[in-house]
Amino acid sequence: MFSIRAGTPFPLGATFDGDGVNFAVFSRHATRVSLCLFNDQGQEIQLIDMPEREGHVWHCYLSGMRPGQQYGYRMHGPYRPEEGHRFNPFKLLIDPYAKRLTGHPTWNDALFGYDMSDPDLDLSFDKRDSAPFMPRSVVVDPAFSWGARPKPRTPRSETVIYEAHVKGMTAAHPRIQHPGTFTAMASEPVLDHLTNLGVTAIELLPVHAFIDDRFLIERGLRNYWGYMSYGFFAPDPRYMRGSDIAEFQQMVARFHSAGIEVILDVVYNHTAEGGEMGPTLAFRGLDNASYYRLSPGNPRYYVDDTGCGNTLDFDNPFTLRLVMDSLRYWVDVMHVDGFRFDLASTLGRKGGVFDRDGPFFQAIRQDPVLNGVKLIAEPWDIGPDGYQLGAYPAPFSEWNDKFRDDTRKFWRGDAGTLAAMAACLSGSSQYFDHDGRSPTASVNFVTAHDGFTLMDTVSFAEKHNEANGEGNRDGHSHNASDNLGVEGPTDDPLIVTARTRRRRNLMATLLFSQGIPMILSGDEIGNSQGGNNNAYCQDSEIGWVDWSDPDTDFLAFCQKAIAFRKSQPILHQRWFLHSQERAVDGQPDLFWQRVHGAPMAQADWDNPERRTLVAEMRMASGSPEYVDRTGALIIVLNAGPAVEVQLSPPPPGTRWVRRFDTAEPEAVGYFEGTLIDDDSVVVFVQEAAESEQRGVR
Repeated sequence: MFSIRAGTPFPLGATFDGDGVNFAVFSRHATRVSLCLFNDQGQEIQLIDMPEREGHVWHCYLSGMRPGQQYGYRMHGPYRPEEGHRFNPFKLLIDPYAKRLTGHPTWNDALFGYDMSDPDLDLSFDKRDSAPFMPRSVVVDPAFSWGARPKPRTPRSETVIYEAHVKGMTAAHPRIQHPGTFTAMASEPVLDHLTNLGVTAIELLPVHAFIDDRFLIERGLRNYWGYMSYGFFAPDPRYMRGSDIAEFQQMVARFHSAGIEVILDVVYNHTAEGGEMGPTLAFRGLDNASYYRLSPGNPRYYVDDTGCGNTLDFDNPFTLRLVMDSLRYWVDVMHVDGFRFDLASTLGRKGGVFDRDGPFFQAIRQDPVLNGVKLIAEPWDIGPDGYQLGAYPAPFSEWNDKFRDDTRKFWRGDAGTLAAMAACLSGSSQYFDHDGRSPTASVNFVTAHDGFTLMDTVSFAEKHNEANGEGNRDGHSHNASDNLGVEGPTDDPLIVTARTRRRRNLMATLLFSQGIPMILSGDEIGNSQGGNNNAYCQDSEIGWVDWSDPDTDFLAFCQKAIAFRKSQPILHQRWFLHSQERAVDGQPDLFWQRVHGAPMAQADWDNPERRTLVAEMRMASGSPEYVDRTGALIIVLNAGPAVEVQLSPPPPGTRWVRRFDTAEPEAVGYFEGTLIDDDSVVVFVQEAAESEQRGVR
């Protein structure tokens, strides 16, 4: 049907050049590679044995082929699981470089390379054709007219991240058309909401093609979050209105027009194929022994540092190349602005051991495309020494779960949390102040997709995951949460008031701490998941943001807090603060004091009953901006009863002005700084005394 010639081994994938399509696929151990072509009805119409092989890359060129052509691969080679090889030509395979897929796998025993009725299970060999149950890869032309508008390129120190799910953000919104799609995500209601809120970046949960786990389907549930990727270049079809990948590009363009960056949560640590009992969808059938880390001495089994059945092998250059090519594609072609790497410790393993100078990190740091975008690591996996908070090299930032835990515990009133809260407020320097890193290495959060929402953090003392069908055994049991008197929703006005104050305190602490703040979608309007802290399988009202009765007062508070952060450079610095004297004016960058004004002593930090933290901050002495920033801030975090706080004497011609107070959000202005209400965050700004002051108390 098509004229076939040798083609080239690069680029990998299916590449349309205007005259035809070049196909190239890696497999070191295959003995024959067959390219399968399909018509629009999913019928296999041609089987082509790829004629050329160079450096373990099989390739051919088909003249006259156009975008829209559906295809897949069948791989020939040894099926010897004991040696790590699982080739099975009866299984249609997705091109790992496919930029579009026709759909998702339909669960059937034919998807498995072994005979599920055989007592030896994965050692057996299954000859059923999986093609009727598999999506096909599709040739695309990804060209898109981006216009002249540049990317926002917001500095990391000025970034405020909003973590969201494409469907969860839009499925229940009353004014959005095509809910659950990229089109909905970039609709006017969403853009207006985010721009009014003041965030600068949206971090999307996985949008790479992912699978719904079979055990979830059998329970009537779905893989809602999407952390089971099998296509690292293809947007997931469930988020598309039609079949054109331009829908994703149009979404990005609209976000950029609104000044909002797009960060993708990406899952390169494992794939949806699971362990040795999993299906054969792509990598397992293409070259199992190359793509996966197999158990030393028994390659029938997989190393599982991810908890998902398998672990990709970044010691293999073609696995590393796959991920690097994917990242560059999403930046160059799809114009995203950064990535959050799921279980990033796995990516940094060399020979199974975490190495901050390992192949992946070195490749990223030298890459002229990738070293200029935002890179965020989830700094752990479940493998040996998997928890690596603070160990990543620049330019990586890291999810700081210590910030979440310590902040929640402080506001819950746990004893002995003052020093930990002080570290969080000042940028967690004990983890990040080394090797030239800055406070923006810490991505601070008090809530994320994994765990309680902000409303649930102050409404539930225990998780309530019964809807997940696992007997409430799944999800974290240690949430550092507090129901403030009643488990779950209540009409008790005292409890409602206390919960509102607690939410304000948590949000203000997040936004006024050094580092990059991340807000969970829906927290700003009081969204609840009914106490479910593991909504990974809840593609339902449980997991979706509820827009039906938004807490508009709290939304206004969040808008005000974000705007205040942006207006005060001291709150979002590029350099760490230290309690040493500055060369210019002899004042420290950071001064911790008792409520009566004296400096904090070690005994004060060690006192488990202290509940009030008072910090005076200036521009960091290493900052190029500090010479022109003569002002200061005093931040008071009071998790105890009302207390008198003596403010330090301001320089001549200035005075302290209360500019933020979670106890009285609308009451701001000059006062002599005495009484701080119980359970509140107060910020004083040093301002010129002759300036007009309103709202005097």
